Amino acid sequence: MAVKIFIATDRLDSVLEKLSTKFDLWVPAPLKSDKSGPTGFVLYAPGTLLSFERQTTMSLKKVLLPQEETLLRFEYGKDPQEPAKSSVTVDDSRQARPTLVFGARPCDVKALLTMDGVFANGPYVDPYYVERRKNTLFATLVCRQNDSKCFCTSVGGGPADMEGSHLKIVQVEDGYVVEALTKEAKALLKDLAEAPDGDKEAQAAKIFEEASKRRVGELDAEGSPEAFRKRFEQTDYWREMIGQCLSCGVCTYVCPTCYCFTITDETRNTKGERLRSWDSCMFYHYTLEASGHNPRPTKIERYRNRVGHKFSYIPERYNGLLGCCGCGRCIRSCPVSIDIRQVVGHLKENACE
Repeated sequence: MAVKIFIATDRLDSVLEKLSTKFDLWVPAPLKSDKSGPTGFVLYAPGTLLSFERQTTMSLKKVLLPQEETLLRFEYGKDPQEPAKSSVTVDDSRQARPTLVFGARPCDVKALLTMDGVFANGPYVDPYYVERRKNTLFATLVCRQNDSKCFCTSVGGGPADMEGSHLKIVQVEDGYVVEALTKEAKALLKDLAEAPDGDKEAQAAKIFEEASKRRVGELDAEGSPEAFRKRFEQTDYWREMIGQCLSCGVCTYVCPTCYCFTITDETRNTKGERLRSWDSCMFYHYTLEASGHNPRPTKIERYRNRVGHKFSYIPERYNGLLGCCGCGRCIRSCPVSIDIRQVVGHLKENACE
């Protein structure tokens, strides 16, 4: 039996406050400037002040893969009885706290399927990601509107796609109908609010049905792996498509499925930390080898790798799963207006020339 509640708009703050006592609560929050004024940006952030007005600038991947995190701490020591001997103590303990993302977008949650393939489903498992994944619930908002950069239905998603979500949120008149989709979510909804009346439930059902049928964006990605292989050596094609690229890397930082990182040891005296932080395949130094050789010396090779990763390498490795969720962030954020839909859309055009 479906478990649903209705949260009136004027009660949303109190509900979020209650949830924040049980979880580390993340919501799409409006970003303020130093003068506390609005900036127009929305980011997933801890807290209870949320905004559903627009898609967040950054994805929610940082909830499971923080932009910077400590993997372990270490300390070197000397044996006072035998100074020639040294030891190192390592502390790699970790604890993932119960977390709830309230107001996630379907494309962001869908993107985690790609992240799961890399970090959770082997052959190598990342324990830091896996522990956060197991301890995180996603309450996903059905998208009622999109902009010209969205193309989720072209890559297997949709405005009402709840795959990977634990709760479904439908914004209706005067509030939100929230439905539990998993066993964990049913327990969560208990005592939060009353069940919706027939009118509110009917509104939610209609909105969900309309969102399920809505097409968002046009991109034919079928056959992309084969087309990419044929285009791989066609430098003129890649130069035409992305010759204006600045290699700034913003597309990879806002992308929900980009997961490149670097690991560094930061020490002070005898103590130190091993840190993991985001990196980008769009940066020259990312593939620079100690010998001085770089297999991707120009922005053309680097952007080609990015496209290949999303639409060829990942689908071939993970049974057809695309490495793109159609959120459109890379298009919105690109300072020179490169549109990945155009690049991929042209892959199959005269690919053998």
